[in-house]
Amino acid sequence: MIFYTQLSKIGFLKNSYARKFLFVAFLGIHLPLTGLIFFLVFFENEVSPISIFSITFLLTLFATFVTLYVLKKLINPIEMVSKAIVNYKSNRIIPSIELESDNDVDQLISDINETIKINENLLTQKQDLIYLFSHDLKNFADNSHAIAQLIIKENPSETASSYAKLIVQSSEKQNDFLETFITLMKEEEVLSKKTNKIKTVDLRQIANEVQAELQQKLLNKNINLNMDIQTSDVALKIEKDLLTRVLINLVDNAIKFSYSGSSITIEIKREHSHLVIAVKDNGIGFENAKSELLFKKFTSMGRLGTANEKSTGIGLYLCNQIVKKSGGSFYAESSGDDKGAIFYVNLKIYKRL
Repeated sequence: MIFYTQLSKIGFLKNSYARKFLFVAFLGIHLPLTGLIFFLVFFENEVSPISIFSITFLLTLFATFVTLYVLKKLINPIEMVSKAIVNYKSNRIIPSIELESDNDVDQLISDINETIKINENLLTQKQDLIYLFSHDLKNFADNSHAIAQLIIKENPSETASSYAKLIVQSSEKQNDFLETFITLMKEEEVLSKKTNKIKTVDLRQIANEVQAELQQKLLNKNINLNMDIQTSDVALKIEKDLLTRVLINLVDNAIKFSYSGSSITIEIKREHSHLVIAVKDNGIGFENAKSELLFKKFTSMGRLGTANEKSTGIGLYLCNQIVKKSGGSFYAESSGDDKGAIFYVNLKIYKRL
Protein backbone atom coordinates (compact mmCIF):
# COMPACT_ATOMS: atom_id res chain seq x y z
CA MET A 1 0.00 0.00 0.00
CA ILE A 2 2.92 2.39 0.72
CA PHE A 3 4.30 1.97 -2.80
CA TYR A 4 0.83 2.40 -4.28
CA THR A 5 0.32 5.58 -2.24
CA GLN A 6 3.62 7.05 -3.47
CA LEU A 7 2.75 6.28 -7.08
CA SER A 8 -0.64 7.93 -6.60
CA LYS A 9 1.11 11.26 -5.91
CA ILE A 10 1.86 11.53 -9.63
CA GLY A 11 -0.96 13.71 -10.94
CA PHE A 12 -2.21 11.80 -13.97
CA LEU A 13 -1.94 8.47 -12.12
CA LYS A 14 -3.78 9.47 -8.95
CA ASN A 15 -7.28 8.15 -9.58
CA SER A 16 -6.75 5.36 -12.07
CA TYR A 17 -5.56 1.88 -11.20
CA ALA A 18 -5.35 0.98 -14.91
CA ARG A 19 -3.10 3.97 -15.65
CA LYS A 20 -0.65 2.91 -12.96
CA PHE A 21 -0.33 -0.55 -14.51
CA LEU A 22 0.01 0.84 -18.04
CA PHE A 23 2.56 3.43 -16.90
CA VAL A 24 4.74 0.81 -15.20
CA ALA A 25 4.41 -1.54 -18.20
CA PHE A 26 5.31 1.33 -20.56
CA LEU A 27 8.47 2.13 -18.61
CA GLY A 28 9.41 -1.54 -18.42
CA ILE A 29 9.04 -2.02 -22.17
CA HIS A 30 10.98 1.12 -23.13
CA LEU A 31 13.79 0.90 -20.58
CA PRO A 32 15.94 -1.51 -22.68
CA LEU A 33 15.34 0.58 -25.81
CA THR A 34 16.23 3.80 -24.01
CA GLY A 35 19.40 2.23 -22.62
CA LEU A 36 20.41 0.91 -26.02
CA ILE A 37 19.89 4.32 -27.68
CA PHE A 38 22.00 5.92 -24.92
CA PHE A 39 24.94 3.59 -25.57
CA LEU A 40 24.69 3.94 -29.35
CA VAL A 41 24.65 7.74 -29.14
CA PHE A 42 27.47 8.20 -26.64
CA PHE A 43 29.63 5.13 -27.36
CA GLU A 44 29.09 4.69 -31.12
CA ASN A 45 32.72 3.91 -31.99
CA GLU A 46 33.51 1.87 -28.94
CA VAL A 47 30.62 -0.64 -28.81
CA SER A 48 30.89 -3.91 -30.78
CA PRO A 49 27.86 -5.91 -32.01
CA ILE A 50 28.43 -8.47 -29.22
CA SER A 51 28.50 -5.66 -26.67
CA ILE A 52 25.24 -4.24 -28.07
CA PHE A 53 23.60 -7.67 -27.79
CA SER A 54 24.90 -8.17 -24.25
CA ILE A 55 23.81 -4.70 -23.13
CA THR A 56 20.36 -5.15 -24.68
CA PHE A 57 19.97 -8.59 -23.05
CA LEU A 58 21.05 -7.36 -19.61
CA LEU A 59 18.83 -4.28 -19.79
CA THR A 60 15.86 -6.45 -20.85
CA LEU A 61 16.41 -8.76 -17.88
CA PHE A 62 16.78 -5.81 -15.52
CA ALA A 63 13.68 -4.07 -16.91
CA THR A 64 11.65 -7.30 -16.67
CA PHE A 65 12.67 -7.84 -13.04
CA VAL A 66 11.91 -4.24 -12.05
CA THR A 67 8.57 -4.26 -13.90
CA LEU A 68 7.42 -7.52 -12.32
CA TYR A 69 8.52 -6.31 -8.87
CA VAL A 70 6.62 -3.04 -9.24
CA LEU A 71 3.51 -4.76 -10.63
CA LYS A 72 3.63 -7.20 -7.69
CA LYS A 73 3.62 -4.21 -5.34
CA LEU A 74 0.73 -2.69 -7.26
CA ILE A 75 -1.46 -5.76 -6.86
CA ASN A 76 -0.85 -5.96 -3.09
CA PRO A 77 -4.08 -4.03 -2.36
CA ILE A 78 -6.05 -6.43 -4.57
CA GLU A 79 -4.54 -9.46 -2.80
CA MET A 80 -5.31 -7.91 0.59
CA VAL A 81 -8.93 -7.30 -0.34
CA SER A 82 -9.23 -10.78 -1.87
CA LYS A 83 -7.96 -12.44 1.35
CA ALA A 84 -10.36 -10.34 3.42
CA ILE A 85 -13.33 -11.39 1.27
CA VAL A 86 -12.33 -15.08 1.39
CA ASN A 87 -11.94 -14.83 5.16
CA TYR A 88 -15.39 -13.32 5.47
CA LYS A 89 -16.88 -15.93 3.18
CA SER A 90 -15.24 -18.83 5.07
CA ASN A 91 -15.35 -17.60 8.66
CA ARG A 92 -17.81 -14.66 8.69
CA ILE A 93 -15.02 -12.36 9.94
CA ILE A 94 -15.78 -8.77 8.94
CA PRO A 95 -12.63 -7.31 7.32
CA SER A 96 -10.87 -4.45 9.04
CA ILE A 97 -8.48 -2.82 6.56
CA GLU A 98 -6.83 0.48 7.46
CA LEU A 99 -6.85 3.13 4.75
CA GLU A 100 -3.64 5.09 4.27
CA SER A 101 -4.68 7.70 1.71
CA ASP A 102 -7.51 8.97 -0.45
CA ASN A 103 -7.27 7.24 -3.84
CA ASP A 104 -9.21 4.86 -6.04
CA VAL A 105 -8.08 1.65 -4.30
CA ASP A 106 -8.81 3.05 -0.85
CA GLN A 107 -12.26 3.96 -2.11
CA LEU A 108 -12.71 0.41 -3.41
CA ILE A 109 -11.64 -1.05 -0.06
CA SER A 110 -13.94 1.34 1.77
CA ASP A 111 -16.87 0.34 -0.47
CA ILE A 112 -16.18 -3.38 0.07
CA ASN A 113 -15.95 -2.92 3.85
CA GLU A 114 -19.20 -0.98 3.90
CA THR A 115 -20.97 -3.52 1.65
CA ILE A 116 -19.90 -6.43 3.86
CA LYS A 117 -21.05 -4.61 7.01
CA ILE A 118 -24.43 -3.84 5.41
CA ASN A 119 -24.74 -7.47 4.31
CA GLU A 120 -23.86 -8.69 7.82
CA ASN A 121 -26.45 -6.38 9.38
CA LEU A 122 -29.10 -7.59 6.94
CA LEU A 123 -28.26 -11.22 7.77
CA THR A 124 -28.53 -10.50 11.49
CA GLN A 125 -31.87 -8.73 11.05
CA LYS A 126 -33.13 -11.57 8.87
CA GLN A 127 -32.13 -14.18 11.47
CA ASP A 128 -33.78 -12.17 14.27
CA LEU A 129 -36.96 -11.88 12.23
CA ILE A 130 -36.99 -15.62 11.50
CA TYR A 131 -36.46 -16.43 15.19
CA LEU A 132 -39.33 -14.13 16.15
CA PHE A 133 -41.59 -15.53 13.44
CA SER A 134 -40.76 -19.13 14.40
CA HIS A 135 -41.45 -18.52 18.08
CA ASP A 136 -44.77 -16.86 17.25
CA LEU A 137 -45.77 -19.81 15.07
CA LYS A 138 -44.80 -22.14 17.89
CA ASN A 139 -47.07 -20.22 20.27
CA PHE A 140 -49.98 -20.55 17.83
CA ALA A 141 -49.34 -24.30 17.56
CA ASP A 142 -49.18 -24.57 21.38
CA ASN A 143 -52.51 -22.76 21.68
CA SER A 144 -54.17 -25.12 19.19
CA HIS A 145 -52.69 -28.09 21.03
CA ALA A 146 -53.97 -26.87 24.42
CA ILE A 147 -57.47 -26.10 23.11
CA ALA A 148 -57.74 -29.52 21.43
CA GLN A 149 -56.74 -31.25 24.67
CA LEU A 150 -59.39 -29.27 26.57
CA ILE A 151 -62.00 -30.43 24.06
CA ILE A 152 -60.94 -34.07 24.57
CA LYS A 153 -61.22 -33.68 28.37
CA GLU A 154 -64.85 -32.54 27.99
CA ASN A 155 -65.82 -35.99 26.65
CA PRO A 156 -67.30 -34.73 23.37
CA SER A 157 -68.91 -36.86 20.71
CA GLU A 158 -66.79 -39.46 18.98
CA THR A 159 -66.54 -37.32 15.83
CA ALA A 160 -65.48 -34.18 17.74
CA SER A 161 -63.00 -36.22 19.78
CA SER A 162 -61.41 -37.66 16.63
CA TYR A 163 -61.09 -34.17 15.13
CA ALA A 164 -59.53 -32.87 18.36
CA LYS A 165 -57.02 -35.74 18.36
CA LEU A 166 -56.06 -34.89 14.78
CA ILE A 167 -55.47 -31.28 15.85
CA VAL A 168 -53.26 -32.50 18.73
CA GLN A 169 -51.21 -34.68 16.37
CA SER A 170 -50.91 -31.89 13.80
CA SER A 171 -49.84 -29.29 16.38
CA GLU A 172 -47.25 -31.69 17.83
CA LYS A 173 -45.75 -32.21 14.36
CA GLN A 174 -45.70 -28.43 13.83
CA ASN A 175 -43.91 -27.97 17.16
CA ASP A 176 -41.34 -30.65 16.30
CA PHE A 177 -40.67 -29.02 12.94
CA LEU A 178 -40.35 -25.51 14.42
CA GLU A 179 -38.04 -26.74 17.19
CA THR A 180 -35.85 -28.43 14.60
CA PHE A 181 -35.89 -25.33 12.39
CA ILE A 182 -34.89 -23.03 15.27
CA THR A 183 -32.13 -25.45 16.28
CA LEU A 184 -30.84 -25.50 12.69
CA MET A 185 -30.75 -21.70 12.53
CA LYS A 186 -28.82 -21.46 15.78
CA GLU A 187 -26.38 -24.22 14.82
CA GLU A 188 -25.66 -22.64 11.44
CA GLU A 189 -25.08 -19.26 13.08
CA VAL A 190 -22.62 -20.76 15.57
CA LEU A 191 -20.88 -22.74 12.83
CA SER A 192 -20.52 -19.68 10.59
CA LYS A 193 -18.61 -17.85 13.33
CA LYS A 194 -16.20 -20.69 14.04
CA THR A 195 -12.65 -20.23 12.75
CA ASN A 196 -10.67 -23.35 11.96
CA LYS A 197 -6.94 -23.27 12.66
CA ILE A 198 -4.37 -26.03 12.29
CA LYS A 199 -4.11 -27.83 15.63
CA THR A 200 -2.84 -31.19 16.84
CA VAL A 201 -5.84 -33.34 17.71
CA ASP A 202 -5.84 -36.38 20.02
CA LEU A 203 -8.18 -38.73 18.16
CA ARG A 204 -8.09 -41.41 20.85
CA GLN A 205 -9.33 -38.88 23.39
CA ILE A 206 -12.13 -37.81 21.05
CA ALA A 207 -13.18 -41.43 20.53
CA ASN A 208 -13.31 -41.96 24.30
CA GLU A 209 -15.43 -38.82 24.72
CA VAL A 210 -17.84 -40.11 22.06
CA GLN A 211 -18.18 -43.44 23.85
CA ALA A 212 -18.73 -41.76 27.23
CA GLU A 213 -21.36 -39.41 25.79
CA LEU A 214 -23.36 -42.22 24.16
CA GLN A 215 -22.72 -45.03 26.65
CA GLN A 216 -26.28 -45.05 28.01
CA LYS A 217 -27.82 -45.22 24.54
CA LEU A 218 -25.49 -48.10 23.68
CA LEU A 219 -26.54 -49.96 26.83
CA ASN A 220 -30.24 -49.30 26.21
CA LYS A 221 -30.07 -51.04 22.82
CA ASN A 222 -27.42 -53.59 23.82
CA ILE A 223 -25.06 -52.36 21.10
CA ASN A 224 -21.29 -52.78 21.30
CA LEU A 225 -19.03 -49.90 20.16
CA ASN A 226 -15.67 -51.10 18.78
CA MET A 227 -12.63 -48.85 18.33
CA ASP A 228 -10.03 -49.38 15.60
CA ILE A 229 -7.70 -46.41 16.08
CA GLN A 230 -4.59 -46.79 13.90
CA THR A 231 -3.35 -43.21 14.31
CA SER A 232 -3.90 -40.74 17.10
CA ASP A 233 -2.14 -37.36 17.30
CA VAL A 234 -2.42 -35.53 13.95
CA ALA A 235 -2.53 -31.88 12.90
CA LEU A 236 -5.94 -31.01 11.41
CA LYS A 237 -7.66 -27.82 10.34
CA ILE A 238 -10.74 -28.35 12.50
CA GLU A 239 -11.71 -27.46 16.06
CA LYS A 240 -11.61 -30.43 18.44
CA ASP A 241 -15.16 -29.77 19.68
CA LEU A 242 -16.50 -29.68 16.12
CA LEU A 243 -14.87 -32.99 15.19
CA THR A 244 -16.21 -34.48 18.43
CA ARG A 245 -19.71 -33.27 17.53
CA VAL A 246 -19.44 -34.87 14.09
CA LEU A 247 -18.46 -38.25 15.54
CA ILE A 248 -21.09 -38.09 18.28
CA ASN A 249 -23.71 -37.37 15.65
CA LEU A 250 -22.53 -40.20 13.39
CA VAL A 251 -22.38 -42.78 16.19
CA ASP A 252 -25.73 -41.58 17.60
CA ASN A 253 -27.17 -41.95 14.11
CA ALA A 254 -25.70 -45.47 13.83
CA ILE A 255 -27.24 -46.42 17.21
CA LYS A 256 -30.62 -45.10 16.10
CA PHE A 257 -30.67 -47.23 12.94
CA SER A 258 -28.97 -50.35 14.33
CA TYR A 259 -30.70 -53.42 15.72
CA SER A 260 -30.43 -54.49 19.34
CA GLY A 261 -27.49 -56.80 19.97
CA SER A 262 -25.47 -55.56 16.95
CA SER A 263 -22.18 -53.64 16.87
CA ILE A 264 -20.80 -50.32 15.62
CA THR A 265 -17.16 -49.66 14.70
CA ILE A 266 -15.21 -46.41 14.66
CA GLU A 267 -12.18 -46.83 12.40
CA ILE A 268 -9.54 -44.08 12.35
CA LYS A 269 -6.55 -44.42 10.02
CA ARG A 270 -4.11 -42.43 7.95
CA GLU A 271 -4.08 -42.73 4.17
CA HIS A 272 -1.08 -40.83 2.77
CA SER A 273 -1.68 -37.13 3.63
CA HIS A 274 -5.30 -37.61 4.75
CA LEU A 275 -7.09 -38.84 7.83
CA VAL A 276 -10.01 -41.17 7.17
CA ILE A 277 -12.61 -41.77 9.88
CA ALA A 278 -15.25 -44.42 9.20
CA VAL A 279 -18.31 -45.16 11.33
CA LYS A 280 -19.68 -48.58 10.38
CA ASP A 281 -22.93 -50.23 11.48
CA ASN A 282 -25.00 -53.30 10.62
CA GLY A 283 -28.33 -51.49 10.66
CA ILE A 284 -31.15 -50.75 8.25
CA GLY A 285 -28.90 -49.23 5.57
CA PHE A 286 -30.19 -47.28 2.56
CA GLU A 287 -30.19 -47.21 -1.24
CA ASN A 288 -26.64 -46.29 -2.20
CA ALA A 289 -27.84 -44.27 -5.19
CA LYS A 290 -29.66 -41.92 -2.81
CA SER A 291 -26.74 -41.34 -0.41
CA GLU A 292 -26.45 -37.63 -1.33
CA LEU A 293 -30.02 -37.03 -0.12
CA LEU A 294 -28.92 -37.93 3.41
CA PHE A 295 -27.01 -34.66 3.69
CA LYS A 296 -29.86 -32.34 2.66
CA LYS A 297 -31.75 -30.11 5.10
CA PHE A 298 -34.93 -31.84 6.29
CA THR A 299 -34.07 -34.75 4.01
CA SER A 300 -36.79 -36.92 2.52
CA MET A 301 -34.64 -39.91 3.56
CA GLY A 302 -35.51 -39.35 7.23
CA ARG A 303 -36.94 -42.47 8.94
CA LEU A 304 -37.75 -43.70 12.41
CA GLY A 305 -35.03 -45.65 14.17
CA THR A 306 -35.24 -49.36 14.91
CA ALA A 307 -36.80 -48.53 18.31
CA ASN A 308 -39.00 -45.80 16.77
CA GLU A 309 -36.52 -43.03 17.60
CA LYS A 310 -37.33 -39.74 15.87
CA SER A 311 -35.02 -38.14 13.32
CA THR A 312 -34.70 -34.34 13.02
CA GLY A 313 -33.37 -34.42 9.47
CA ILE A 314 -30.57 -31.94 10.18
CA GLY A 315 -27.85 -33.94 11.97
CA LEU A 316 -26.06 -35.25 8.87
CA TYR A 317 -26.55 -31.90 7.12
CA LEU A 318 -24.69 -30.12 9.94
CA CYS A 319 -21.96 -32.79 9.95
CA ASN A 320 -21.49 -32.21 6.23
CA GLN A 321 -21.27 -28.43 6.74
CA ILE A 322 -18.67 -28.80 9.52
CA VAL A 323 -16.47 -31.13 7.45
CA LYS A 324 -16.75 -28.97 4.32
CA LYS A 325 -15.85 -25.84 6.32
CA SER A 326 -12.69 -27.69 7.39
CA GLY A 327 -11.77 -28.42 3.77
CA GLY A 328 -12.62 -32.10 4.03
CA SER A 329 -15.11 -34.45 2.42
CA PHE A 330 -18.03 -36.37 3.91
CA TYR A 331 -19.82 -39.27 2.24
CA ALA A 332 -21.72 -42.46 2.95
CA GLU A 333 -22.26 -45.85 1.35
CA SER A 334 -24.49 -48.87 1.89
CA SER A 335 -25.15 -52.16 0.14
CA GLY A 336 -28.89 -51.69 0.54
CA ASP A 337 -31.72 -52.18 3.01
CA ASP A 338 -30.76 -54.08 6.19
CA LYS A 339 -27.15 -54.31 5.03
CA GLY A 340 -25.67 -51.61 7.23
CA ALA A 341 -24.02 -48.31 6.37
CA ILE A 342 -20.60 -46.66 6.49
CA PHE A 343 -20.10 -42.91 6.94
CA TYR A 344 -16.68 -41.51 6.01
CA VAL A 345 -14.98 -38.30 7.13
CA ASN A 346 -11.88 -37.40 5.09
CA LEU A 347 -9.62 -34.60 6.40
CA LYS A 348 -6.24 -33.32 5.23
CA ILE A 349 -3.33 -33.85 7.64
CA TYR A 350 -1.03 -30.84 8.02
CA LYS A 351 2.53 -30.51 9.29
CA ARG A 352 2.74 -29.96 13.03
CA LEU A 353 3.24 -26.34 14.01
